[in-house]
Amino acid sequence: MVVLVTGASGQLGQALQAIASQYNTIQFHFATSAEVDITSKENLEAIFGIIKPNFCINAAAYTAVDKAESEPEKAHLVNVIGAKNLAEVCKEHNTTLIHVSTDFVFDGSKDTPYTEEDETNPQGVYGLTKRQGEQEIEKTLNPHYIIRTSWLYSEYGNNFMKTMIRLGKERDSLSVVNDQTGTPTNANDLADALLKIIASGKHEYGIYHYSNEGVATWYDFAKKIFEVNNITIDLKPITTEQYPTPAKRPVYSVMDKSKIKHAFGIDIKQWEDSLQPYE
Repeated sequence: MVVLVTGASGQLGQALQAIASQYNTIQFHFATSAEVDITSKENLEAIFGIIKPNFCINAAAYTAVDKAESEPEKAHLVNVIGAKNLAEVCKEHNTTLIHVSTDFVFDGSKDTPYTEEDETNPQGVYGLTKRQGEQEIEKTLNPHYIIRTSWLYSEYGNNFMKTMIRLGKERDSLSVVNDQTGTPTNANDLADALLKIIASGKHEYGIYHYSNEGVATWYDFAKKIFEVNNITIDLKPITTEQYPTPAKRPVYSVMDKSKIKHAFGIDIKQWEDSLQPYE
């Protein structure tokens, strides 16, 4: 089986590379965004013609949530046009697409976990373009999995955990938002879940939610990061109003993972248990 991974230099792409050797029946092709440009259909068609993948995991995305507000055309190009191109090329080559999306497709007005059937209502450019990308895939390609995830972190790339550790070493005190609720997701756990979907041999296509288990605010997440890494700091909870950002974020974006657990028998760790010390 041949699997093409786009966006291989990002968090999820690097996490997939780290565990690829555990799946010896799969022949992986890892392509960075410089090597495979999903915004170019011609580029994709050329690569697919050579590699002939059975699956494509799209880990390429525009993820700068705040920056997207001032450059929506860039977010649209990658998250919408890129997704559309992938869906069309996958259809031409009989390739199953696994596309990673986000909890930011929701507005955060619920106070119970979001299911895959809940109405979407993105509040910013990033979430809007990710939802539009989902829609392009849904209308073009039947064999697809859209995996929505949240608060992704890992030892790779830039993310909240690494930012907190850096700031924790530089400062004596830090203020973190305590009124946005969601669930941190270890990119290594997400990577393993995606490969388990492929290895299952099932064809239960559609949208799925995946994050670690549990609930946290960004303040809770920061507190646990410092605890696990033995960093002593004066951590202060603040409100979203006290820390305004260009993009509006969902107040609540916890996701219900029942569907993916039942469909593929995937065990999901509590977010606190998955958080490891970072060197």
